[in-house]
Amino acid sequence: MTHVARMAMQQKQGDAMYEDYYGNLITSLAMANDKKIVLLVMDGLGDAPNATGKTPLQAAIKPNLDALAGQSACGLLVPVATAVTPGSGPGHLGLFGYDPLIYQVGRGVLSALGVEFPLEDRDVAARLNFCTIDKSGNIADRRAGRIPDEENRRVLEKIRKGLKTPAGVEVFFTTEAEHRAVLVLRENNLDDNIGDTDPQHTGVPPLKANRAPYDKSPTAAIAANIIEQVQKMLADEPKANMIVARGFAKHPAWPKFPDRYKVKPAAVAGYPMYRGVAKLVGIPVVAKPTTAQDVCAEAAKAMAEHSFVFAHFKYTDKTGEDGDYDGKVKRIEEMDKALPTLLAAKPDVLIITGDHSTPCVLKSHSWHPVPVLMKAPWLRGGQVAKFDEVNCRGGEIGTIPSRELLPLAMAHAGKLEKFGA
Repeated sequence: MTHVARMAMQQKQGDAMYEDYYGNLITSLAMANDKKIVLLVMDGLGDAPNATGKTPLQAAIKPNLDALAGQSACGLLVPVATAVTPGSGPGHLGLFGYDPLIYQVGRGVLSALGVEFPLEDRDVAARLNFCTIDKSGNIADRRAGRIPDEENRRVLEKIRKGLKTPAGVEVFFTTEAEHRAVLVLRENNLDDNIGDTDPQHTGVPPLKANRAPYDKSPTAAIAANIIEQVQKMLADEPKANMIVARGFAKHPAWPKFPDRYKVKPAAVAGYPMYRGVAKLVGIPVVAKPTTAQDVCAEAAKAMAEHSFVFAHFKYTDKTGEDGDYDGKVKRIEEMDKALPTLLAAKPDVLIITGDHSTPCVLKSHSWHPVPVLMKAPWLRGGQVAKFDEVNCRGGEIGTIPSRELLPLAMAHAGKLEKFGA
């Protein structure tokens, strides 16, 4: 069967709502071999200069990353589209080769899968933040001081005991990490046309889940009622006195990563959300490390049995969201010191990048392109002197959409056949 015929068949078999022609092309060309690809994601890696005129990547002492840049193809990635600020889900889906404009899912599903909640097809899941509201009802802290996990579990138990659940609907609350939690609604006739209640700003009140245009949704009314009950129950809490929800969604049926790319994948990720996005596309989680050293060690170990390894390091993003410039520099340097462990395993193709930029000055995700390096066979040169946002602009890769990075790595690993006669 020709590549074109296979593509036509796959497109016909796929969901008609998706027109993922590029993804189907790569699937039609993909072939298995024993070459190893490692994707190391330093979450929120990209940044913007502070008062010194340098980004954390420019300020960090990182001899291993800079040496790799001199041996690698470098460039910049656009996670979703020019000027679009991505969430973590779209950012990772792009790195996995799924066009985030086509493959869209709410954060709730990713969080639920990440904490290994047994989602059913009829379920609707949402990601929750505990937050602090002031006496006027405005959000004073979107993360409730990053309460510890044990505090999270205590407050959720308080909610479970006091909640009056709607007739016929099962309601589940599960701790994710720190201020994060998961809400799952279960009933046969639920929809996910529900508004986010997190305005993602302080000094304003939470939004209503059933505001227009969501006011026609019975499920939005259920969610709004639950949140109103929670607010009353938590009124006496010093920090976690309210919840905000975002990413209400059902589990989508998407093409799975092993079938799409003909690889045996594995995920090495400490935080639930990133385990969730891996599981969503069929990448099994084999380890849950959090430190830079452990991330690199577990990724190296996973290479023994897997031909694609996704390894995730959270703290470059966390320090960015906290506005902690020096902390982000330190986390970059920690990863740099850990890299020899991964390099010793000799991946055939090694990619180091981020899922999005998280500038410390903004304390949030941003639209800035993300630096990337790819150490691989058959590079053409044009390598750069240092690994940072400015130097990477002059590298061999140039500026490309994130979804094209994995196919490029597969080509360098000999995992793509020729197209056409």
